[in-house]
Amino acid sequence: MRVLILGIGDAFTALRFGSSALIDGPEGYLLLDAPDPIHRVLREGAWEASWSVGAIDINSVLLTHLHGDHANGLESLGFHRFLARATGVAPDAPNPVIHTHAEAGKRLWQKLAPAMDAPMRGGDQRARLEDFFTLGLFEPHMPFQACGLTIEARFGHHPIPTVGFKITDPSTGKTLGWSGDTDFQPEHVEWLSSADVIIHECNLGPAHTSIDELNRLPDEIRTKMKLIHTPDDFDASCTDIELAAQGEVITL
Repeated sequence: MRVLILGIGDAFTALRFGSSALIDGPEGYLLLDAPDPIHRVLREGAWEASWSVGAIDINSVLLTHLHGDHANGLESLGFHRFLARATGVAPDAPNPVIHTHAEAGKRLWQKLAPAMDAPMRGGDQRARLEDFFTLGLFEPHMPFQACGLTIEARFGHHPIPTVGFKITDPSTGKTLGWSGDTDFQPEHVEWLSSADVIIHECNLGPAHTSIDELNRLPDEIRTKMKLIHTPDDFDASCTDIELAAQGEVITL
């Protein structure tokens, strides 16, 4: 698999896109979180990496949680697919599948409905989540499949329920670890430590993991770790852990 880092910023970034990635798997593209403005996020990331891919090519979304810097792009993504079908641009395009945990799944339409539930097919029937997306719920620690990849989730610790992921390409046996938003949790780091590359968030507490806590990790973990979700004024000289870059491609 190839992993394109789309954004490395936090909820307050004025310089970057929200932390997210696009994974090119054996059976299609998997979007990991969906910040706004999602179409620009995808266009600029694809341009940097020389990938020919846009929203119409993405049929699976992996969602860590419902904070806006990770989920606000779903609205535009859903409308884009609905209109692509309705206008004949892509009449057979399926609803994207949103893979997420039950805590996020049960409140997802509450988040989207105020902007998306107007009647879309004529008449008075209000739109539903199923008009835009297919919801694919997973259980933590129970592996599931998406885009030909094997994925396992684990809850971190954040103000709202949030998961991290281990994503394995069966064809190579290589695994990407993705922390999700979390404060420092030694058990979460230990779970991620079996991955070949670990993408870990780093920001100000108490809802996030500080760089001081990550700097105290063993060398064998730090050397395969890359940082995302950093504040715009993050000083990269304070650590020997590499900062991920927007447009960077990691091949596993």
